[in-house]
Amino acid sequence: MSLVLQENLASLPDASKTAAGLPASGLPSSVLPTDGLPASALPGGVSPKIGFVSLGCPKAGSDAESILTQLRSEGYDTSKTYEDADLVIVNTCGFIDDAVRESLDAIGEALQANGKVIVTGCLGAKEEGGENVVRKVHPKVLAVTGPHATHEVMSAVHLHLPRPHDPFADLVPPQGVRLTPKHYAYLKISEGCNHRCSFCIIPSMRGDLVSRPINEVMKEAENLVKAGVKEILVISQDTSAYGVDVKYRTGFVNGKPVRTRMTELTRELSQLGVWVRLHYVYPYPSVDEVLPFMNETHANGGRILPYLDIPFQHSSQRILKLMKRPASSERNLDRIRAWRDICPDLTIRSTFIAGFPGETDAEFEEMLDFLREAQLDRVGCFAYSPVDGATANDLPDPVPDDVRAERQGRFMQVQEEISRKRLARRVGKTIKCIVDEVNQDGGVARSMADAPGIDGNVFIATPDKPWKRFKAGEIVSVKIAGSDAHDLWGDVA
Repeated sequence: MSLVLQENLASLPDASKTAAGLPASGLPSSVLPTDGLPASALPGGVSPKIGFVSLGCPKAGSDAESILTQLRSEGYDTSKTYEDADLVIVNTCGFIDDAVRESLDAIGEALQANGKVIVTGCLGAKEEGGENVVRKVHPKVLAVTGPHATHEVMSAVHLHLPRPHDPFADLVPPQGVRLTPKHYAYLKISEGCNHRCSFCIIPSMRGDLVSRPINEVMKEAENLVKAGVKEILVISQDTSAYGVDVKYRTGFVNGKPVRTRMTELTRELSQLGVWVRLHYVYPYPSVDEVLPFMNETHANGGRILPYLDIPFQHSSQRILKLMKRPASSERNLDRIRAWRDICPDLTIRSTFIAGFPGETDAEFEEMLDFLREAQLDRVGCFAYSPVDGATANDLPDPVPDDVRAERQGRFMQVQEEISRKRLARRVGKTIKCIVDEVNQDGGVARSMADAPGIDGNVFIATPDKPWKRFKAGEIVSVKIAGSDAHDLWGDVA
């Protein structure tokens, strides 16, 4: 079986396969990118090869990129097949039960095909009855680590597959090894989370919030831009809490004092000359400070995109309290109205949970009313899934499986009609789009309102004039000719 690089990292917790590893149906793939990375060699020209499988969200993908970068800097090569690999690393997801099963299956497949497997990621930190879940199911794995554990993974690699030689700085480009196409990249600004949502176990796996120094974040962003990245997607567990743990300490960016805070970070990123997209933002008042930046385009073409990824999860005050979520539905509706007043072109994406323990028919209808009132642009809905270790499992009155699924379906029907009407408003307009792919039918692009892998696409017809031709990574003007509930169609203007 081939080991490939999945180009899209889904930001939803569905354990999508996304890396230099196990193929996944429905996602585009390409060979692990090694452009500009000179091959390392042992005596005789042979380098140890490592297969890599990565599952889960962009934060897991960021961990994978860190490990791959370190592997390449130390002279290890990557393998496209289990059979040719000297060792396999599986980066796991453990957020929901389906993700756990998928991760355990991937580990089992790697063990069967190769035999030498190191496990890392969220599932690696999960215990059941005082016993590590991975070792309980797969006792033959060589080592198990939790997430954000590049050092521990490399130590295990060194133990079972000694490093080929001393690292040299020029083996890896400054931007490191990336799992995404060359024109966009994820930028992780912090690790962990201070919230204790009752349905979530991420803090138990990734710990409390730890913000990266702002100079380190900006240096990585600058290196990405120098490498040709045209869109930076800012990710964390809680982007709006960036710097809380260090009391918004002042750092230095290119000799200039800058506070470790979301507002100051977005201001600095907006000056890099590329698109910047904010993910996982909680609906705090501090978001108001960022909205004005979204109306502006820097002289060099850079801008904070008018796009917010905010996981509201529910609208019922009682259910939000049971979820231990911040804010309330009334304040959220007021904020949405205020945000759109400040930034009329704002796109809001969110996620919700249907069938949370104790959710009544009336509370579910209240969530549908919120959806109709809020008129959100992009929405995902999950039927509640019990996660081992989550405190929500102990809540009374669990909703039956069939009712959860039925509510999820009804929710998405309402949102589909909202999305269809909102996208129809763009027909006839000319909008900026970033091209992800060029093919025989023309191209696949995304507007400012679309994050890769989770939102819609803009399908561009084959250009009718030579000067209208485009290539992947270019930002082009597209006149929209058609729409449906998810995507747009148009021609280069």
